[in-house]
Parts: sequence; structure tokens; C-alpha cells
Amino acid sequence: MARMTIGLLHPGEMGSALGALLTQRGVRVLWASAGRSAATRSRAATLEEVRTLRELVQASEFILSVCPPHAALDMAQQVATDRFAGAYADLNAISPETARAIGRVIEGAGARFIDGGIVGPPPTTPGTTRLYLAGPEAGRLASLFQGSALEVIVLDGPIGAASTLKVAYAAYTKGTAALLLAIRALAIREGVDAALRQEWARSLPELASRGDKALGSSTRKAWRFVGEMEENAATFVAAGLPSGFSAAAAEVYRRLAGYKDATALPPVAEIAAALAKEKQGN
Repeated sequence: MARMTIGLLHPGEMGSALGALLTQRGVRVLWASAGRSAATRSRAATLEEVRTLRELVQASEFILSVCPPHAALDMAQQVATDRFAGAYADLNAISPETARAIGRVIEGAGARFIDGGIVGPPPTTPGTTRLYLAGPEAGRLASLFQGSALEVIVLDGPIGAASTLKVAYAAYTKGTAALLLAIRALAIREGVDAALRQEWARSLPELASRGDKALGSSTRKAWRFVGEMEENAATFVAAGLPSGFSAAAAEVYRRLAGYKDATALPPVAEIAAALAKEKQGN
């Protein structure tokens, strides 16, 4: 029996972890190396390299898209141009409307579409990460990860359901992380940071550790969270709900985007200055 072949777009931290789980289960996982960095090549060491996207499209039964949110639609359009005829799963942090737009592109080219959303870190330990899926082909994709470190949950809902769940989850996790970053920046600039942290320790002891975690986990990845929070805001607008908190979170992350791939966490005072850059420029 021939091995299942899956194309992976692209092996970043999350994508390479998903690819590793599939290869451990005997699935052939391809990635396209044209234009990719040395860091991507290192992460893809356990996967099978092809040169171009067209080669990947022609050889794959499934394609998994795991890329920055702002690139998700363009990625799908490139795959559709190459007339992919299998099942395409978008696992990116996008709005349900963007997911439906991608679905129209993919299905218009003759393929099937799966809506997905990932909650948690790259899956290396069972119980840490969930992949939510929606759509007629969701069960087939879920079966490929059965028994792995990734828990897959198929939602009883239309295309867009998995993306909506991811949006709702990230509105809290990444939204409150951005809020804590902005609060610390305000306290530092106004000279009350030490007093604030002392008050947190007395009345809200969990906030100090959450704030420190936000500094560590969000700063280096802020460039990636900008698009996610913009998609988040668009989802709230489409639902007739206030979206300002998500838009503000996007702006917080935009101001920290320069720390992409920083090898060391910058001092908190430097982060505060970066967040207050508009005031500095006045």
C-alpha cells in the first residue's frame, strides 16, 4: 500500500512539529525549499525536500498550510494556481471570513477545503495542543494524527467554525498579553512600576507571573501576532461586536515587531520605550 503524502506549507516552529508527528506515523511529508531560509531548512531536517511549490502540489494528497496569518490567502491562491486536486487544510490564525474566502479559492480550483485552528504550543508532549477542524474532510485529516501528541477535535459546524474558535481563544490569550505589556509600559514611563507590582503581589498575585510570561513569549513573536489580532478584530466587526481591544492588541504587537527572532529578551524598559514610541516622537 502506497504511503500517504502530505505537503507542508511551511515548516516553522509549529509546522515542523506537525510534520514530525506525521513522519513518525509513516506519512511522507514534503516541503518546498525554494526561497526558504537556512533556519527553515534546519527545522525541516526530518521532512522530504522538493524544490518548488508546484512539485509539492502535484505529489500531495493533503496540503497543510501553517504560515503567518497575513500570508494565508496568498498561499492558497498559489496552490490553486497549480490546480491542486486533493484536500487543503488551512490551520492559520485567521478570521472565519478569511477561512471561507480561502475555501472558495481552493474549491474553485477543484480541491476540498478543511478549516482549522491550533490552540497551544508546537505539539511535543500529549495534552498540550489541540487542533480544531471543520468541514467534510476533517475526519480524514484527524485520523492521521490519532494516537500522537496532538489532540484533534472535529467540530460539528460549517467552514469557519474552527477559525472562529481560535479567534475567540486568542482574543483572550494574546489580547490580555498585549494589555499587560501596555500596562507595564505605562507604569514604567510614569515611575510606578515597582509600586504596581507590589500591589499585584498583594491583590492579584497571578498578574506578575503572567506579565513576565507575556514579556518573554510575546515580544519575539510579536511580528506574527499583528496579523492574527487584525484578523481577530475583523471577526468581531463582522459579528457586530466591539473590536477596539483586538485592534489595540495588534498595535501593541506592531510596535514590538522589530524584535523578531531576537536572541535575547530585551530589558523591560526598552520594551516600554518601544511601546510608547508615538509619544517619544511628539
